[in-house]
Amino acid sequence: MTVVYEDNHIIVVNKDSGEIVQGDKTGDTPLSDIVKAYIKEKHNKPGNVFLGVVHRLDRPVAGLVVFAKTSKALSRLCDMFRTSDIHKTYWAITKDAPPHPEGRLEQWIVRNEKQNKSYVYNREAPNSKKAILDYKVIGHSDNYTLIEVHLLTGRHHQIRCQLAAMGCPIKGDLKYGAKRSNPDGSISLMSRHIEFVHPVSKENISLSAPLPDNSLWTAFL
Repeated sequence: MTVVYEDNHIIVVNKDSGEIVQGDKTGDTPLSDIVKAYIKEKHNKPGNVFLGVVHRLDRPVAGLVVFAKTSKALSRLCDMFRTSDIHKTYWAITKDAPPHPEGRLEQWIVRNEKQNKSYVYNREAPNSKKAILDYKVIGHSDNYTLIEVHLLTGRHHQIRCQLAAMGCPIKGDLKYGAKRSNPDGSISLMSRHIEFVHPVSKENISLSAPLPDNSLWTAFL
């Protein structure tokens, strides 16, 4: 975990792949607890530290995560995520290039809770939710394609299943059709950039995550 931005109301950290944002049945220490401990030590705070979870990233995904340090910021940030006033840009590495260098995917997604997996439909289906993203190819290496994704909705595993349905499963993502896993258990998807108006100060916040420290990502630089 690396702190990318912090003030009195919010803290934005760069999550490593493999970290969980909130506690789950694995019992592993969640990122939220790590951030609380950081705030408690840095600011020498007595008692419990308030930290609100605003959104999540899947465990194998790296990149920017926003937390609220005050209840005022938490309620406002949650509203902003609901109304898509927080603009998130993701980068994904795929083996195969999409059929078009850029475009919009507008589909319906059904989440299967037991499988922890989502399925894509081209028309509305029972229990489905509309899923929209814009994508653009921004780089190539000898074997892989770098795709930039802007989410317009926030559905379960949305980028992973929509890119896979387009014929471009994310590198390392066995659940959605990748042929082999990444050595570190990650998938090659990261929350690269986030932009929003600060919920309290109203200043424009624009933040980018550093690329994961491996040759695959740095090849695209």
